[in-house]
Formats: sequence, C-alpha cells, structure tokens
Amino acid sequence: MADTTSAAGGARPPRKHTWNTTDLPGLSGRTAVITGANSGIGFAAADALARAGAHVVLAVRDPERGRAAASRISGSTEVRRLDLADLASVRDFAASWTAPLDLLINNAGVMMLPKQRTKDGFETQFGTNHLGHFALTNLLLPRVTGRVVTVSSSAHRWGRVRIDFDDLNQDAGYTPQRAYAQSKLANLLFTLELQRRLTESGSPVRAVAAHPGWAATNLQNHTANPVVRAVMQFGNRFLAQDDRAGALPTLYAATQDLPGASYVGPSGPAEMRGAPTLVGRTPAASDPETARRLWTVSEELTGVRFPLTAGV
Repeated sequence: MADTTSAAGGARPPRKHTWNTTDLPGLSGRTAVITGANSGIGFAAADALARAGAHVVLAVRDPERGRAAASRISGSTEVRRLDLADLASVRDFAASWTAPLDLLINNAGVMMLPKQRTKDGFETQFGTNHLGHFALTNLLLPRVTGRVVTVSSSAHRWGRVRIDFDDLNQDAGYTPQRAYAQSKLANLLFTLELQRRLTESGSPVRAVAAHPGWAATNLQNHTANPVVRAVMQFGNRFLAQDDRAGALPTLYAATQDLPGASYVGPSGPAEMRGAPTLVGRTPAASDPETARRLWTVSEELTGVRFPLTAGV
C-alpha cells in the first residue's frame, strides 16, 4: 500500500507491550488484495483492513465461499476468483487487474497434504504456497504502489530444512511435513530476493513477511497424517490463539514502518502467540545466494519474470 510512514529502514517497532487492530492507521482510499481471504487469518485480516477503511479484494478459489465471507465483513469488499494451484488462473486474475494496488497479501496456503500435484504438475504445497504467489506477485507488481506481505511459518525451522533444488517436487521420499516446511522457507527466500530487486530497481515498494504463530484455523484439519491432525486439533483447542490474534503479524507487517525484507511474528514464547514484533529466521532463510537461485528456478518453472517496472 502507499506508505504513510517514513522511508524504509528508518524505524523500529513501537515500544509498547501490545498491538491490536485498534492501532491500525486509517486506510480510506487504499486497496488491498488478500489471497485465501474467505477463512482463517486471511478473513480476519480482510475484516480488519476493511474496518479501517480499505477496499479489500478477497482473492479466493471458491467465489461462493468468498461471497459468504464478504457478507460478514463491515466495509468495502469485492470477490474475485483465484486458484494459486493453476497458473492460468493466476494469469487471468492478474490480467484483469488494471487499477493501482496499495497492498498485496500473499496469505493463502495448504498444509501437510498427501502427495498431490497442481494443475501445472508441481507438488501441491510448493506449487501453491510458493510458485502461485511468486507468479501472482510478479504479474501484479507493475500495479503495486505500497507493499507485498507474504505469510510464511515457523515451520521453515523444522529439521534444518533446505530447498531441494534436485527434487523440488520431492518425488524421492515425499513427506507432507518436509514439503510444507520447504514451501514456507521458499516464502522467506522469495521475500528476501524480491526486496533486493525492488531496491535495485529504485522502487518504493517494500516486501515483508509474517507468520501467525499457532493460530486455530481450519488449515490444520487437512493434514495427511491422522496422528498429526489429532495433535494439531488438540493444540488448536488448548494452546493456540484465535484467528484474529493470528492475523495481527500480517496486519502489522502490512501497515507499520518496517525495513524491507522484515519478518514479523508473535512476541511470546517460541513465537506461538503474543503481540506482533520483528522476529528472526534461520540461516537457510537468510541466504541471498539461495534466494537468487530459487528466484531463477521459479521464473523458469512459471514462465513469469520480475517486471521491468515494479511499483514505480
């Protein structure tokens, strides 16, 4: 979105113990696109931004569910179809967008699914969580005027995960957990390289990332392993924060004066819950060479490249 704050890199998070939706700035006249906004933290973020005055576009795979969600939001909304697991759908969505776009929130995702393929033949978690958003962002970037927020996860820390460039689809020894962790690591590397390219091109747009901690949403209900699913359902009930609290890092990343490539998460123990703040990431998620390599591979796989004019 068009920033109401000072230049990137010049500020630290506010010195306060809590931050909530009441701290959002007025967003009248701003437009935000949120992928996967019909439920969970995407819906909570959409509702908060609309209440703050933004026009919010719910970019969803199922427009009927999107319209049902939009009817529960107090503010200006619009529903458009977008299937991140189908690059043709991504291209159609981007081609239909002709207006300036203040804020793009890459929120949608799938989590720990059985082995599946996207319409274009990619492993579903990598294809949806990373490649779909990679293509969408680059196709929309000439229209973006303010900020790109990509939702990652603390799962990028699981088991010293790395990007397996020799087997991105994990055809040799697929596990739902490792595939999910790789896709969330890719989200952080994407943000890192996107910000480098934006800075190099002289664009004022900032790329930042966020993670919700442990938020109780329906995302965990689709995991492949019934034991893992049972554990997550227990955690959702007794350990997790609700989806509105889980959306706070996304909203903070979207509206506060933060340096490009920042990563926002909860401030509580193990970053599971609490007020949003800047958080760290693994060395693997901070490696600029891996980020550049992933970007090059992602361009080859999607046929989408960084635009010559990006948010200028």
